[in-house]
Amino acid sequence: MLRINELKLPLNHPEPALREAILARLGVPDADLVDFSVYKRSYDARKKAAIVLIYSIDAEVRGEAAVLARLKSDQHVMPAPDVDYKFVQVNKPAPGTPRPVVVGTGPCGLFVALILAQMGLNPIILERGKIVRERTVDTFGFWRKRKLNTESNVQFGEGGAGTFSDGKLYSQIKDSNHHGRKVLTEFVRFGAPEEIMYVSKPHIGTFRLVKMVEQMRAEIIRLGGEIRFGTRVDDVLIEETGGVRQVVGVRLANGEEIATRHLAMAIGHSARDTFQMLYDRGVYIEAKPFSIGFRVEHPQSLIDVCRFGPNAGNKILGAADYKIVHHASNGRSVYSFCMCPGGTVVAASSEEGRVVTNGMSQYSRAERNANSAIVVGITPDDYPGHPLAGIDFQRELESRAFVLGGGTYDAPGQLMGDFVKGRPSTEFGSVTPSFRPAVHLTDLATSLPDYAIVAMREAFVAFDKQIKGYYKEDAVLTGVETRTSSPIRIRRNNDDLQSLNTRGLFPAGEGAGYAGGIMSAAVDGIRVAEAVAIAMAAK
Repeated sequence: MLRINELKLPLNHPEPALREAILARLGVPDADLVDFSVYKRSYDARKKAAIVLIYSIDAEVRGEAAVLARLKSDQHVMPAPDVDYKFVQVNKPAPGTPRPVVVGTGPCGLFVALILAQMGLNPIILERGKIVRERTVDTFGFWRKRKLNTESNVQFGEGGAGTFSDGKLYSQIKDSNHHGRKVLTEFVRFGAPEEIMYVSKPHIGTFRLVKMVEQMRAEIIRLGGEIRFGTRVDDVLIEETGGVRQVVGVRLANGEEIATRHLAMAIGHSARDTFQMLYDRGVYIEAKPFSIGFRVEHPQSLIDVCRFGPNAGNKILGAADYKIVHHASNGRSVYSFCMCPGGTVVAASSEEGRVVTNGMSQYSRAERNANSAIVVGITPDDYPGHPLAGIDFQRELESRAFVLGGGTYDAPGQLMGDFVKGRPSTEFGSVTPSFRPAVHLTDLATSLPDYAIVAMREAFVAFDKQIKGYYKEDAVLTGVETRTSSPIRIRRNNDDLQSLNTRGLFPAGEGAGYAGGIMSAAVDGIRVAEAVAIAMAAK
């Protein structure tokens, strides 16, 4: 099999043109091209009137060795790499070894559990929230009736925070072992559309994610895994011998104890009580940078035209996204995060008396507004103190937002023009906010620290140079966005992925500070599952 990269064709090329382009690149007759498939497809939209599709193709040809020899100077033609997933080869654990335990059923926890189950290691999976469909009922109930269930919401429950998102399946992580391909392959097996295997920015959307998560759960159980919902881990049991700390089990909220010496903590970025418990038990934790800001809504049609010009609305291109950054004069970086084309801004609170925003899209990306978090990077220097000080900082901002929104879980909002000019907003313009329960117009100047407000005011004007029309007077800002990533890192060794000071504890995914999004979290879950399997086999 050959891999052909950088094969370029016009956006609206006829279907036979792709085969013709492959033949021309390889210089072979049609009869010698046995078969081909699209490995990746992206686009170059720098010239809006002449957008180009860029393909990577896997092709089976007769006389492959001769073709490679003839094209040895073409750096874009090569043998296709082997991207199939290879399970780590380890011995079975000794008889009587307690089963591995996985805490959390977000993308990371699900892939830890799936890989362990596929290896025959029968994991026990503990989830504080509910199954995904019951969780969806609770979440929609909060959005519609302001009834917050602190154990079942956007943050907690089967599927994790990624379930109520755009379902983006791309990241910038290094993935030399092709673990990302394993993730995509499994997602397709569990119901995702085939196109996620080859489009450059694959996404699924909330409703499809719900069905996929259910299928993953069924497969884990079929392979010998056990999943318990409504089961919060309140303590980690640790024994210390000769200065070495070893996990020996967990204690649940109902008082039950489960023995294990291999505990994967895939708890997500909002498990603040669990972070506190681990810190109190002496597990090494450090503060890490994250970002704070607002959700911003524009008409999706405006973004489409800005990005694609006369090709706006093209089915292949879909709803346009964007990625922008501005380095403000006060030294702060302001950038877009988790952009959701054709989506909605959602209430993502998980604690009483606090307001948090996030973004979500369905697979169709057909809603009228585009939304993105526009955030300012911050570091532990901005919230000095103990390792969990970032959590205190988040809570303070979320409590401010609750008050500014009227104390009813409505989110505080402001029009972009009013925000930049420093005046309260009193009525909406052409952009209707999508956040539910509702957006309460106010002045957002006190919702974030001054350095963030100053930097964002400057950035919104500057962004107009990157996307003409971005500075739109009646675009809607909704506050606050504080859960961009975990405010802590549960440090682990680079080789065996176990906690720096607690053997048998495997910090995993976004909550532990080792991922940022569905794909990177799932990939980290595979890595942690492999590390657990190796540790269980060690004598």
